[in-house]
Amino acid sequence: QVQLVESGGGLVQAGGSLRLSCTASGSISSVETMGWYRQAPGKQRELVAIIAVGGTTNFADSVKGRFTISRDNAKNSVYLQMNSLKPEDTAVYYCFADVKGRGSLSLVNTWGKGTQVTVSS
Repeated sequence: QVQLVESGGGLVQAGGSLRLSCTASGSISSVETMGWYRQAPGKQRELVAIIAVGGTTNFADSVKGRFTISRDNAKNSVYLQMNSLKPEDTAVYYCFADVKGRGSLSLVNTWGKGTQVTVSS
């Protein structure tokens, strides 16, 4: 039983900032790669940013220079700092983590329920 819970979404004007948070809880042995996807209405789900255990990161070209991703391994948490937001950033943002539960032999890709980010023009 592993749960991911996102928070921090909301409504902001273009140029504003939001900070998303996601925390994994439950019967966890280890958490490996963590990150964020987003999905806008009528669009395919898009990978926004990922971060490895050691801190290596990767970003979608559309958010480079505006978004940063970080994690707190002690808290099994991942964060997405979003600056200079644009209307095209409007989407539901989903946290994911590759998690090994206690007693498990393999990683399982686990998802949160999503948090809405709306950027007004």
